[in-house]
Amino acid sequence: MDSNVNRKHKDSVFSKLFGNPEALRELYSAIEGVEIPQDAIIDINTLTEVLYMKQINDLSFTIDDRIVILVEHQSKISENVPIRLLQYIGRVYEKILDRNKLYQRKLVKIPTPEFIVLYNGSAPFPDHQELRLTDAFKNTEGLKQTGKEGFPLELVVQVYNINQGRNPQILAKSKTLENYSLFMGKISEYKSELSLEESIKAAIKYCIEHDILRQFLKEYASEVINMLTDELTIEQIVAIRCEEVREEAEEKWETIVADKNAEIARLRKQLEG
Repeated sequence: MDSNVNRKHKDSVFSKLFGNPEALRELYSAIEGVEIPQDAIIDINTLTEVLYMKQINDLSFTIDDRIVILVEHQSKISENVPIRLLQYIGRVYEKILDRNKLYQRKLVKIPTPEFIVLYNGSAPFPDHQELRLTDAFKNTEGLKQTGKEGFPLELVVQVYNINQGRNPQILAKSKTLENYSLFMGKISEYKSELSLEESIKAAIKYCIEHDILRQFLKEYASEVINMLTDELTIEQIVAIRCEEVREEAEEKWETIVADKNAEIARLRKQLEG
């Protein structure tokens, strides 16, 4: 069993806010630039038993014949997201398909997958970026694809930056997403002067007073504080550890360079002598 799997599912603010069909209809329509009919059936099938420990806040849902894996990131985007979502989509299909039918002769039709990441971190990131599973493949130059284009397996993740000032065309079409972005932006703004918990409380107060997610925040204020304190503290820990690793690597590199320079100087002195 993977040690990074958390058996106790815990809502995030993101999944709680968007974890209903109407919110997902609005959000998906804004991201894709399409109108989802009111009679389109939206079925939420998020995996609650195999949630990767607080590294992703995820929602999985089907819209008619499409299955969408929607992920929110609050820290740096990992280039391994396509690999993780490949594992995730396999588990979702296991959940929604009748396993016995897969052994019958007749083709079993499956919902077409889509993978969307909404980035909400503090590190610089473009408005939109694609991440591809094939970028992780080893030794692709040595593989022969005679008469074929591309590889037998691919998974493409669409990443959108939803911070304030980014992708305004998407935020303008989803009031809920725009307000969520404003709320998270307020937390970041207050964090420069207040503790994490006080920043969240101040952001909640501001947003309620300015009609930003007012009803949601009034109803779930205590839960929001607890969830975000947990999520953002983990984000800070990850960011600090990444910085530590970078500094350690730089120190090791400086030591290697110094040793090499000393060795070159020693050999040069021997040659000159």
